[in-house]
Amino acid sequence: MNRQFSLAGLLRLRQTQQDAAASGLARANSRSASLRSRRATAREELAESAGGAGSSASLLAIAAARASAQSMLAELDALSASAEAEAAAARAEYTEAKRRAVGLEKLETRHGAAFEASALRAEQGVLDEIASSAWHRKATS
Repeated sequence: MNRQFSLAGLLRLRQTQQDAAASGLARANSRSASLRSRRATAREELAESAGGAGSSASLLAIAAARASAQSMLAELDALSASAEAEAAAARAEYTEAKRRAVGLEKLETRHGAAFEASALRAEQGVLDEIASSAWHRKATS
């Protein structure tokens, strides 16, 4: 039996693809978490800015600031939804890459076990031959 696993190159490729997919998933999860944090911070700041209006000009400024903050929150919500979708796609890509690599890893493990069994059988055959030839020599002497 051949010592070298014939699909070793493909296995390395699949593992590289799995590593790349894991890296992409980590980036997507990090971006999603960052956007969630920014959104939560913006909501907290908006809730805390309840300031009182002393004049009509300050009331207009507060209204403009709130409208701007609402627009920013809507944009953050859209970015966050996009980041979540990217994270889901990255998760699916990672799962698929892992599935492809695991099948080859199992084949490699079986190949290694079969090679070891073959090597042990060959060694046992040599030992049996040595023992039987030694016995025959003693029997003829």
